[in-house]
Amino acid sequence: MAYDFSATELIYTVRRSSRARRVRVCVDADAGIEVVLPQRAPARAAASAVSELRPWIERRLDEIAAIRLHVAARGDTVPYLGATLRLVGERGRMRVHRRGDELLVPVGAERSAALERWYRRAARAEITPRVERAAGAVGRDVGSLTIRGQRTRWGSCSSTGALSFNWRLLLAPEDVLEYVVWHEACHLVVLDHSPRFWRLLERHLPGYREPRTWLRRHGGTLVL
Repeated sequence: MAYDFSATELIYTVRRSSRARRVRVCVDADAGIEVVLPQRAPARAAASAVSELRPWIERRLDEIAAIRLHVAARGDTVPYLGATLRLVGERGRMRVHRRGDELLVPVGAERSAALERWYRRAARAEITPRVERAAGAVGRDVGSLTIRGQRTRWGSCSSTGALSFNWRLLLAPEDVLEYVVWHEACHLVVLDHSPRFWRLLERHLPGYREPRTWLRRHGGTLVL
């Protein structure tokens, strides 16, 4: 269900969830504004949450608008580990293929999905050897390596040594990818973010602060 809110009209959707323990507001470039309600929460709780969080919602909407402008400014190009690849459409093509500094891509509605599939394949090829080197350097084995497309997480490490990385890291400069790989590899030794963890990371990647800052500031732009 959708609602108009306030004189200047914030439109949002409401979804009830049996897993929700509290009212949650999400702002997404694709889904818009969504309010998640616990099953027993009154309907008016959605309007109250939107009213209370309106300044934050408007900031997020401004951020999304800025990201869209950033992506539009690329034109027919995409970033790849600090390089710029030109998109060349070919009718009848279903699979993306790289040719030097060009990406041969499908024409029409299939292009976006095909591009993401290509980046996912490329992410595994780029990340796997980097993880192997980093894990070897810290003296640990990797349980498994997964490439995902999370919206809020760039990498993760489980207690069993399973590592996960976001394919969107390939849209960032190469040193940002290196930072995330080393960050998760160090979690194979120290699973938390204690001073011991940061000392270990600095020992292996002394310049980690700069790419970490870049990712915090520009991570929202890492979209196709």
